Amino acid sequence: MPPEAVKRIWDAADACRRIELFLDGKSREEFIASELLRAGVERQLEIIGEALNKAASAWPQLVFNVPEIPRIVGLRNRLIHGYDGVDPELIWDVAVTKISSLRATLEDLESGR
Repeated sequence: MPPEAVKRIWDAADACRRIELFLDGKSREEFIASELLRAGVERQLEIIGEALNKAASAWPQLVFNVPEIPRIVGLRNRLIHGYDGVDPELIWDVAVTKISSLRATLEDLESGR
């Protein structure tokens, strides 16, 4: 795997860890009510999308390990370009149902498993 891909995969895994940290012990209601918390999670999702897009450009085989990359990049684009129409419920759902398994996949790639 090229060094550029390794770095970007690490960046994405780190952003996943941050989302998990930000949401630890938080309820959906707390997330929806906190503009600061939503902004923090959204920023990490942007980082994940950008990092995985660059990692896949550097190492195209990544899509075989992370087939969700197009959807992840699409969410990043929506957050960046459609910021005024972001649904907090969608962000919550992604954060609590997808991030943990994505982090595990990325950590496996980091460790060479």
